[in-house]
Amino acid sequence: MKHAVILAHPARKSLNAEIARTYAEAVERLGQEVLVRDLYAMRFDPCLKASEIPGPKAPKFRDDVMRERERLADVDVFAFIYPIWFNAPPAILKGYVDRVFGMGFGFEPGFGGTEPRLAGRRLISFSTSGAPDHWVRETHALSDLTRLFDAHLGGTCGLKVVDHAHFGGMVSGITQEAFEAVIAKVRTAAAAHFRAHPPRTA
Repeated sequence: MKHAVILAHPARKSLNAEIARTYAEAVERLGQEVLVRDLYAMRFDPCLKASEIPGPKAPKFRDDVMRERERLADVDVFAFIYPIWFNAPPAILKGYVDRVFGMGFGFEPGFGGTEPRLAGRRLISFSTSGAPDHWVRETHALSDLTRLFDAHLGGTCGLKVVDHAHFGGMVSGITQEAFEAVIAKVRTAAAAHFRAHPPRTA
């Protein structure tokens, strides 16, 4: 299997970056391939262009989007790693989805609407927030996010949403014990979901 690890955090030494590294190492130990896309390090432009919007004419995508789609063409698993800001993913990740997973990659025109193009592939997410877990649950922040972002992206593109692991209460100065607990859960999730999965069939 091939995993695209898509990191959306501006700090190179953040907990999110460590989660991305841990996940990549875990699936590599399973003998699987990893492609890391650090959106801030790439200076990815998240702004959808007028020419990229589907309409009467076929959308025209810029070179950065076309290159990204080529890199992701044979990916089996998309792993999103990001902090939750204002109860939503960072703008750079939303813009990445808008531009890269749009018409011609994630879906295509179909009778009466669109047809997914990524059926059989998977989506797994790891998110963090400074808010404690009980607040995220009680306010439905996480359930709303997974419904509006994960489930909608999965349904539109045909992706199977296999998990969304969220780590709340992640503030600067967390204890080493808390850090190690997060890392252990990331390793466990990677092994649980992908150790026994065969590659995607054509």
